[in-house]
Amino acid sequence: MANNTYNLQVTLKEVGGNTNRLIKRFIKKVKKERIIEDYLDRSRYIKPSTRKRKARLKSLENARKANRERNDTFEGRR
Repeated sequence: MANNTYNLQVTLKEVGGNTNRLIKRFIKKVKKERIIEDYLDRSRYIKPSTRKRKARLKSLENARKANRERNDTFEGRR
């Protein structure tokens, strides 16, 4: 596993001195970098076979969703 280090900063100058916007922007950056999700994923052990199965099921679901959306757009054009 890679050791990720994060250096997220939000200054008051960026948000015009508004502390509420500062907090919101920081939370948005944390979510975008997936810091909390990475921590939770690494905090407990998951067997490699379980990881592969979850990844395969997720990719199948994404493929089904894309296919469904593609069919909806083609049906809408007719």
